[in-house]
Amino acid sequence: MKSDHRAPPFKEIELKLALPTNDPAALAARLARSPLLARRKATRQHLHNVYYDTPEQDLRQALMALRIRTIGTEAQPQWVQTLKIGGTSDSALSQRGEWEAAVAGPALSHEALAATPWNEFDPRQEMMAALAPCFVTCFDRTSWLVRGQDGSTVEVALDIGQIEAGPYRAPICELELELLSGKPSALFKLAQKIAQTVAVVPSNRSKSERGYALAQNAMDMPRRAKRLKLSPDLTLPEVANRVLQEAFAQFTANLNALCCSEETEVVHQARVGWRRFKCALRLFKPTLAADAVPSWEALAPLLTVLGELRDLDVARIETLPQLAEAYTAGDARRATVWQEMALALEEGAQLQRKVACYALQEPSVGAALLSIVQWLETMPSETEPGDEGQKMDVSVRRWAKRRIVRLRDKLHLALMQATDDDASQHRVRILAKRLRYGIEALYTLLPKRHTEHWHQQATDLQTAIGMARDVRQAAALIARMDVDRGLTEFMRGISVARQALPHDLKVS
Repeated sequence: MKSDHRAPPFKEIELKLALPTNDPAALAARLARSPLLARRKATRQHLHNVYYDTPEQDLRQALMALRIRTIGTEAQPQWVQTLKIGGTSDSALSQRGEWEAAVAGPALSHEALAATPWNEFDPRQEMMAALAPCFVTCFDRTSWLVRGQDGSTVEVALDIGQIEAGPYRAPICELELELLSGKPSALFKLAQKIAQTVAVVPSNRSKSERGYALAQNAMDMPRRAKRLKLSPDLTLPEVANRVLQEAFAQFTANLNALCCSEETEVVHQARVGWRRFKCALRLFKPTLAADAVPSWEALAPLLTVLGELRDLDVARIETLPQLAEAYTAGDARRATVWQEMALALEEGAQLQRKVACYALQEPSVGAALLSIVQWLETMPSETEPGDEGQKMDVSVRRWAKRRIVRLRDKLHLALMQATDDDASQHRVRILAKRLRYGIEALYTLLPKRHTEHWHQQATDLQTAIGMARDVRQAAALIARMDVDRGLTEFMRGISVARQALPHDLKVS
């Protein structure tokens, strides 16, 4: 038992790692044989957890989770009631209040909540009366205690099982590294050792968050960018950290959904998250120590595969369907040629998705992702004397406006100098993305008079140039296929026709 319910609140500090695999049993065996765990005694338990909430999901909205856990056998069961508060963040490292108490049976106990914040949340006990089971997690847990030379103690728990919500089921295959004593850096040290043996992906979704999503049949849906509410009272390093955390969370959340979801938007949003993260690094470059940013070289193969998969998806779903009628023109032979090409692209996309899942199962990918999470968690929250933020001596509002105006000016100049060649158009498109993502990241700090106008212009530029690029990419894909020469020539002609930069695009 982690803490008695009468004691001060226990602060749970935990690093959560998803395990991308098609064979949980083999992964569990490989993990148990790893140098870190092979000589340590393992404890095994079967855990059955029922989560409660009101029909309006008041607990979820208050960032709370309440469950009854059954431990042991049917003949000798034990029940533990747990209340968790907070912990919802964009990081795989969570810190939240937790109160546990043994209870007499599988029913909720109000007495076990007496010394917790529950009575402040529900002073009239109206919520308590409305609570009902909303989903179940059922899994086998294998855990090891790891004591480090630095005096830290970490529980490494491997959970394999499923979440159940009405007719829906979703697998659980994850590691939880819980800090029992010591500093949070011990969690990352152990996680890096584990990542040498098995593939991991940092996860910022608790089992309860996944349970709520499953109950709404919204599991593994694409994670889109969130608009941050940034206060002008924040320091510049704090703003940088929040923007970078949110963008990286978008990237990893969609990576976690990649191998379980057929949604093509998951791939797109993963790439958007990564581009937003890189754009944010450039945006806040004056405030970041360049030598402190971790290397992401190990992510390059995965990012390449995701880009190739996205090109296939865009070609077969968005670009080519708009051109089908122009090519076939009622001709039966051409219609057959087009259908064969479309089928080949579909099969290519399915194969490429499998390649992407295999790339995600490379241990070096998880190690690189962990390094970025740790860097984000240890970024300074205050501006150090002598750094760029201190030298500027301006509010974050003025800093944000300066950065966005500078980006707007760069885009304006690039557009003025642009020609119809790929290189200059690519530069304009990249600058348009940087301006758009920069405005979206700093939106609440920027004056609305100009920024909404600039955001729309940047979006229009990105869209127009991107559509022309998509046609060229589709033509290149078809040129590499064994298809009718007439189709190849048709796509080449369309590509040339779309090459010119629209003359009405500008940034004012």
